[in-house]
Amino acid sequence: MPGSARGAESEDRDVVSLNPLFSRPGEATELPRNTLPSGESLPETAYQIVHDEAMLDGNARLNLATFVGTWMDPHAQKLYAETVDKNMIDKDEYPATAAIETRCWKMLAGLWHAPDPANTIGTSTIGSSEAAMLGGLALKRRWQHARRSAGKSTDKPNLVLSSAVQVCWEKFCNYWDVEARYVPISLDHKVLDGFQLENYVDENTIGVVAILGVTYTGMYEPVKEISAALDRIQESTGLDIPIHVDGASGGMIAPFLQPDLEWDFRVPRVASINTSGHKYGLVYPGLGWAVWRDVESLPDDLIFRVSYLGGDMPTFALNFSRPGAQVLLQYYLFLRLGFDGYHKVQKASQDVALYLSGEIAKMPQFDLWNDGSDIPVFAWSLKQGGDTNWNLYHLSDRLRLKGWLVPAYPMPADLEELTVQRIVVRNGLSIDLARALIEDLNAEVSYLEALSGPMPVENQHPGFHH
Repeated sequence: MPGSARGAESEDRDVVSLNPLFSRPGEATELPRNTLPSGESLPETAYQIVHDEAMLDGNARLNLATFVGTWMDPHAQKLYAETVDKNMIDKDEYPATAAIETRCWKMLAGLWHAPDPANTIGTSTIGSSEAAMLGGLALKRRWQHARRSAGKSTDKPNLVLSSAVQVCWEKFCNYWDVEARYVPISLDHKVLDGFQLENYVDENTIGVVAILGVTYTGMYEPVKEISAALDRIQESTGLDIPIHVDGASGGMIAPFLQPDLEWDFRVPRVASINTSGHKYGLVYPGLGWAVWRDVESLPDDLIFRVSYLGGDMPTFALNFSRPGAQVLLQYYLFLRLGFDGYHKVQKASQDVALYLSGEIAKMPQFDLWNDGSDIPVFAWSLKQGGDTNWNLYHLSDRLRLKGWLVPAYPMPADLEELTVQRIVVRNGLSIDLARALIEDLNAEVSYLEALSGPMPVENQHPGFHH
């Protein structure tokens, strides 16, 4: 059978050994794992080795942990193969791709109700993490300009965010010397909702981050309520604090499924928004987008204008060379689906999420945290006070044996004693697959329930699985 052997001998000698039926005359039958081979091999051989190693990964379609897209249609795959060589940064050499990038973020500006899309500015990025950091940098720079104009110190900037924030914001605060002020979530305030916000902001606050689709649970943070709290703070203190909306997931869900929800540029305090093209934008990784309310919201001194390969090129990015193919894939989907198509795709995912959460809610062992009616993501915990000799880590391991990746992990600070499981429903998780998942879930819960005796110490997970 073709493939690379994975026996103990080859592992000990740190080599890949070829199956005799697969090796060819004149070729080496062993290749080093961690050093560059001294000679060449046939492309068929190299391909098969890499292909066979990659088979050991899980099935991406059954990965219910990731938000990242795992399916695109054959036309998109063809377009991807045709354009994978384009360098997004080289706008002079690839002007058509550059123009398409601009069309895409202008479409997003309109979708997010920018007051004047013609006076908006945006950019594509390698993902939402970069887009979020660009939004944070703009907040910090605007705050610095205002403080210097008033003759005040710029030494101690801070950013207010939920304790359930995605790790990219922790990185932003660490990398750019901004104090992170985390508002803890609780059973009474499951998201950052403006409660006691006045205790966290001051004259050094560069902004507040509102998450449209919390990574831990999928819930929306109420941008309008957060803005109203900041309005009250401004009335009493004079502090005018902007909001950045991290719409990594919800930015491509809310416009289609909750069009009346005011979370975007309809809220005057929202200065910038980011989203992931490679999440519910439905594109393969990696692609993100950042859009500012207007040109004035992005300080001009953050934009570089460089002469590169024959042209003058404005750029605002943390990366330089990066793929252009994903931008073209996003444009393809905008044209292919339009508003109605995106509505249908996202509604199908939401229907599956509501079906799954409804079935899990019927199981006596579990309590739902939320039901997937925001973004199609939901979480649940073991029923408090239940008498079980197993936990959600055991259930996660049992489901993995069936091919399903359903993570279990502790909630953030102040709720870290609570463990939840989470399902992310993406395009490609059909109702038929969802029914199969429920069957497997019921079977594995029954298996665990049938176990007797105290939980073996060695089976208790020591830490965070994500």
